[in-house]
Amino acid sequence: MSKPRAIELLAPAKNLECARQVILHGADAVYIGAPKFGARAAAGNSLDDIAALVAFAHQYYVRVYVTVNTLLTDEQLPEAEALIWQLWRIGVDALIVQDMGITRLNLPPIPLHASTQTDNRSAEKVDFLARAGFRQVVLARELSLEQIRDIARRTDARLEVFVHGALCVSYSGQCYMSQVLGGRSANRGVCAQFCRLPYDLVDADGRVLMSQKHLLSLRDLSRPAEDLEALIDAGVSSFKIEGRLKEVAYGKNVTAWYRRQLDSILDRRPDLRRSSSGRESVDFEPNVSKSFNRGFTDYFLHGRQGRIWNFDTPKSMGEEVGFMRAQKTDHFIYLGKEALHNGDGLSYFDEQGRFDGFRVNRVEGNRVYPLNPRQRLKTGIRLYRTLDARFDGLLQKQTAVREIPVGLRAWALPDGFALQMEDREGHRAAIRFEAERQLALKSQRRQLVDLLSRKAHPILRVTDCQIEWQEEFFVPNSVWTAQRNRLYSLFEQVRSIQFDAPWQRFPETSHPYPAGSLDYRGNVINAKAADFYRVHGVKDISPGLEWPQDRPRPDWAAPQKKEETIELMRCKHCLRHAMNACPKQEGHIVLREPLFLRYKDRQLPLAFDCRSCEMTVLYRPESGR
Repeated sequence: MSKPRAIELLAPAKNLECARQVILHGADAVYIGAPKFGARAAAGNSLDDIAALVAFAHQYYVRVYVTVNTLLTDEQLPEAEALIWQLWRIGVDALIVQDMGITRLNLPPIPLHASTQTDNRSAEKVDFLARAGFRQVVLARELSLEQIRDIARRTDARLEVFVHGALCVSYSGQCYMSQVLGGRSANRGVCAQFCRLPYDLVDADGRVLMSQKHLLSLRDLSRPAEDLEALIDAGVSSFKIEGRLKEVAYGKNVTAWYRRQLDSILDRRPDLRRSSSGRESVDFEPNVSKSFNRGFTDYFLHGRQGRIWNFDTPKSMGEEVGFMRAQKTDHFIYLGKEALHNGDGLSYFDEQGRFDGFRVNRVEGNRVYPLNPRQRLKTGIRLYRTLDARFDGLLQKQTAVREIPVGLRAWALPDGFALQMEDREGHRAAIRFEAERQLALKSQRRQLVDLLSRKAHPILRVTDCQIEWQEEFFVPNSVWTAQRNRLYSLFEQVRSIQFDAPWQRFPETSHPYPAGSLDYRGNVINAKAADFYRVHGVKDISPGLEWPQDRPRPDWAAPQKKEETIELMRCKHCLRHAMNACPKQEGHIVLREPLFLRYKDRQLPLAFDCRSCEMTVLYRPESGR
């Protein structure tokens, strides 16, 4: 009989406290930023904190993945190599990387995961990375269920997908808007989020089709349980929550919600299992709508359908709660199915379509008194709760306990007794000890079961205690307590020894890369990355856009070509489709093209690849736009 497949819930951690909390709320693995070289430069962590996290996580067999997923210069590679050795020594389970130059360093035997920044949207690319030595590959968010199923059929790599959180409008790793327009590279960890800014959409005649709308801002991703199970059946093993810049409350709530959805699947599927140990007790009702979100979308999992964008605001909209029924002098009458609380934050779109909000001072039945009594709302306006004061207050407390259930057996020996402890994964430890076997005058069984089952360990809990003798013996409680604690200590050692440390040497390979040449979108800015691609058959390599303009062109680069147009981003999101102007849409309107995005004094051409169903945002260096 084959071993059940391990399914992983992978949660983000801004810092050590966030990491501990997502583990307590059900994460099977955590990803966290290293002191340097992470794609979220503002979310770095010290080696001491990462070491403390590893010690805490490994008690539950929870894995710790560290992000070293920015592009690196030649000068940074030695520092990155030293950092990777330090991370390996403190027990980190894997690195999430983007730069192929890392694979050519003198590495310890630490597994590498291919970041979504490596642009993993084809079976050929994923299979190449798996054969090159990557243990796990993070797939592009834009893939459909059928595309994921096809990739899984053609590779042995563990596949990881995002299931919740913010969406990049561009294919990850292929967005250069922040670098070109703002001098801050997303591939170097300092994205300026130009995608969340307001733009005008302008046609070929200069007519403004949409004014000051967030035309590149997407809703947030969310997956219901039926999609999670469909992804499992398609071949996905790791489910990733976005949010390394989010606070503790977000991590608690979202992790607990996805833990519950996955457990509802795993508990009825003997072919599947959790990839970590323990069960959680959570003392609140998880609800992802109450955490930061811009409205939700399933993106392209089931093809292009529904509104994936939110042109009106890039801010959190929270949960829709009801309507303003009538405006009074210092309050308004609220109509909705969700109860409001003192201190709530409410938001709405005003008559000009602007997103605004206010705090609630107090609520009396259906009468809501804003903190600012001059707050005036139009009758019938829709209300969103961006802060649930009662829910948020609950999440500020300790809201979860995670324990590993164990069974304990006690039996008599000719010269004393024996104790054995075992968990549900088959780890087992046993001790024997000498003790005088005095017959007791009254039953000791219930008292002994209570003593051996008593909560006496931070994470282990005895849920089944068997006393396997018929006689009634008297042994002092102090003896049983000492031996029980000795057994706990030994069992901890057994679990620690049997923890499967995923050591892996990155192999030397030379199988062909799916493309014979790389332009700037190959994101190569160091000699070791160029060497990686050359060994795998790539002949012409151009430096990435992050290559400093004031430095000579590297000797590994192909002859320079004049870039008449730079592709700032390539997206599945399409403005023509959003405006019902796609030629594939029935009754579509016809626009005067080319179309442009205008931001302040910059005008960026749009191009549409209908065969691939993609939109690109362009930049022409000579024109400065």
